[in-house]
This record gives sequence, C-alpha cells and structure tokens, in this order.
Amino acid sequence: MARFEVFRDRAGEWRWRLVHCNGNIIATSGEGYTTRRNAEKGIRSVVANAPGADVDDES
Repeated sequence: MARFEVFRDRAGEWRWRLVHCNGNIIATSGEGYTTRRNAEKGIRSVVANAPGADVDDES
C-alpha cells in the first residue's frame, strides 16, 4: 500500500510525497508549505479530491 511522507526540504519548507510500497515516488506536493500542518492539509485535499478526479488528455 502507498503511503504519504511529510518532510522538510533544503529551504526549510514542508512538503509531502506519495510513495508506492516498492519505494517509487508516485506524486509530490509540487510546492513548499510554511507549516507541517498546511502540508498535511494538502494531503487531506488530495485524498478527498482524487477519487472523483477526471483524467484529461492534453496531448
């Protein structure tokens, strides 16, 4: 099962990444957050919105 990791980057900002059970990174926050709490809110937003998200083909 995949898991979310919350960590600080080199600039001191909080980020998250979604890691597959095989160790591959599936997704990242794409931005740094000023607080761990805000990074965790970002995770909750992804969890809440991803199941119903459409896939757009922009090719």
